[in-house]
Amino acid sequence: MQVSPAFVSSDDLYLFNTGQLFRAYRTFGAHPMEYGGSRGVRFVAWAPHAREVAVVGDFSDWGRGDRSRSLSLEQVGTTGVWVGFGPGLTEGARYKYEITGERGERVLKSDPFAFQCELRPHTASIVTSLEGYEWQDGDWMQRRKVHAPYDRPMLIYEVHLGSWRMDAAEQFRDYERLAYELVDYVCEMGYTHIEVLPLTEHPLDRSWGYQATGYYAATSRYGPADGLKKLVERAHQRGIGVLLDWVCGHFCKDEHGLRRFDGTPLFEHTDSRRAEKPLWGTLAFDYGKPQVLSFLLSNALFWLDVYHIDGLRVDAVASMLDLNFDKPESMRTVNRYGGTEDIEALHFLRKLNETVFLYYPESLMMAEDSSSYPAVTSPTYLGGLGFNYKWNMGWMNDMLRYMETDPADRSACHSLITFSMHYAYSENYVLPLSHDEVVHGKKSLLNKMPGSYEEKFANLRLFYGYWMTHPGKKLLFMGGEFGQFDEWKDAEGLDWGLLRYPLHDSMRRYVRELNRIYTRHPALWEGDHVPGGFEWIDVNNAEQCMLSFQRKARNRRGAVVAVCNFARTGYSSYRIGVASPGAYRLLLNSDLADYGGSGAAVPERVEALNIAMHGKPCSIEIPVPALSVLLWEPQEEATGAD
Repeated sequence: MQVSPAFVSSDDLYLFNTGQLFRAYRTFGAHPMEYGGSRGVRFVAWAPHAREVAVVGDFSDWGRGDRSRSLSLEQVGTTGVWVGFGPGLTEGARYKYEITGERGERVLKSDPFAFQCELRPHTASIVTSLEGYEWQDGDWMQRRKVHAPYDRPMLIYEVHLGSWRMDAAEQFRDYERLAYELVDYVCEMGYTHIEVLPLTEHPLDRSWGYQATGYYAATSRYGPADGLKKLVERAHQRGIGVLLDWVCGHFCKDEHGLRRFDGTPLFEHTDSRRAEKPLWGTLAFDYGKPQVLSFLLSNALFWLDVYHIDGLRVDAVASMLDLNFDKPESMRTVNRYGGTEDIEALHFLRKLNETVFLYYPESLMMAEDSSSYPAVTSPTYLGGLGFNYKWNMGWMNDMLRYMETDPADRSACHSLITFSMHYAYSENYVLPLSHDEVVHGKKSLLNKMPGSYEEKFANLRLFYGYWMTHPGKKLLFMGGEFGQFDEWKDAEGLDWGLLRYPLHDSMRRYVRELNRIYTRHPALWEGDHVPGGFEWIDVNNAEQCMLSFQRKARNRRGAVVAVCNFARTGYSSYRIGVASPGAYRLLLNSDLADYGGSGAAVPERVEALNIAMHGKPCSIEIPVPALSVLLWEPQEEATGAD
């Protein structure tokens, strides 16, 4: 059907081509509508170097045979944008773009803006409307605008939906079933957020979604789009935020995807040295093209707009910042100033955060960044990247290295568990124990721990206790809460059968109690980003592998004293300094028999005496079991919540 020049807004086309169309998904792609008195589907595609663009599908035998049945698109002036209207087409129609390149070569491409794709291994796009869902999460959406995340508890449960629970190979739970099973479990365990590995459509299960083809299509592995909306909605109804891993650093090379979309490097850089990501066998986006900026910025807002996602964890930021990240010498390049920073990527990341916070100031924008690039969580107007959180990869690497060391040798590497406090307030940090640490031969968290079977559990309980009381928000990958013994097997469900064994079930109950204590005691999260929220009591006892410190809430609203023993030697009497006299109540003992510990006696209440210790006017004398963490609360400051 012939279309008029007004079929697509000239303003939208201008904004798209200048990198300023922030809701491009409303213009581009396939949209059911009425035009010229007929119901059908409008198609809009960006292919500036194409000689011809057509839409093919079941309705045209995919361009085979009589080509007159294909829908030819028309280019709007010199904008590089092609448009057309297919009368009689309806939702559910499968389609692709047939693109003829400058030299006459034809290729079939999935729609970069498609809202739904076929289940792999099929690759067609599907005409889908995302309108009409009646959201029932209004209270949450209003409430999240009021409470800033910095002085709130944040316990994130990281999930790969396909392998959280699985009935059999490739028999995934669908979104709607997960809306009940997963959300109820997260609530039972006391988490505040779910973070989902990428849900953008991807061809290979084993990429876990990090190598995408359909950036606007929620993967069909787990059912239709409304099912994902139900999952997010029910999480919100239960008071749980939902975060999504978002991959804007690279995309896969599959023929039907973004690679050489119109016969030329379009979404990727024209310089192959800049485009190639040899570490992953993928291609980097070209952030210097304004249309690519419109595509990516719109995609970030799309997940917040359409699916009510509460924030994005931006993957592989370090690989975006450095032009030569993990590249051989032959592929190394420099920027226009002779340096190796990717100036266009830096501009994109700043623009990303400015755009998201313009429309959703309450969002969580988290950088998964292993680099030492400064000011990642500083505002862009101060020269920062503008994220509000950064994963603390340094803390994670140091702590895992320390915990994997046999307790007999830990005194020689004591600084690994104390160094993080030198930079703990340089950024707003999340302390991640993520999927990346339990795959590719790295072993599970439990199996990283040294010692006997029982000592592995004791070490992991101790590790979790220190992690929970260290400044910074928290993230734990699924299975860590019950001590998954094997590393994560992405093609199988978690080893839920382990809960039949006492130590694994005890670990799950311990983590649940630790989560409960964390969320109910403001001292453990109100001061995460200010130095006044943390104070060492004894930081230098390397010989005994002991640490003690205090977390403090604002306005004297509570305090928690933590005592961590990383050695195999326990003590029947150990004195530490405290700030005030009076009674101290035991909040947590990781060595309780109920948690799988030895059950060594530790009193529920001790009295602080006027005996100076560790620079404090008073002190308490307590037993400290081996490989344990004890948490104490001044009695007069008890919250009453327990």
